[in-house]
Amino acid sequence: MEYEHLVQYYETDRMGVVHHSNYIRWFEEARTYFFEKAGMGYATVEKRGILSPVVAVSAEYKTPCRYCDTMIVDLKMVKYTGVRFVFEYEIRNKATGDICCTGTSKHCFVDEDGKIISVKKVASDVHDMMQSLLSD
Repeated sequence: MEYEHLVQYYETDRMGVVHHSNYIRWFEEARTYFFEKAGMGYATVEKRGILSPVVAVSAEYKTPCRYCDTMIVDLKMVKYTGVRFVFEYEIRNKATGDICCTGTSKHCFVDEDGKIISVKKVASDVHDMMQSLLSD
């Protein structure tokens, strides 16, 4: 799935390029969009007491992004176990096609007390949605 982001001035640093921390934010924006488009956004799932924190994130920077560039964040879920899931990301410049950043994020499901849970056991509809979103 693709998510489009227009680089804002405040996201750039003194050198005129996007500050490295913003790529991680774009991962999250794309992930949120991904789940909303699937029909089960974070707010909906969290109301049921199911949270999905980031447990690891990585990014590799390849080509700088600049103010007013339109970026495409392509993401796919590459692993899902019922308890944990992993996304891969590729951020590219819409105009040039240049790959600017690649990365991954790893997540787990927890209840409101922070205890790891199996969504397969506590919310079969969420489990079914997660399985349907898994890339081959």
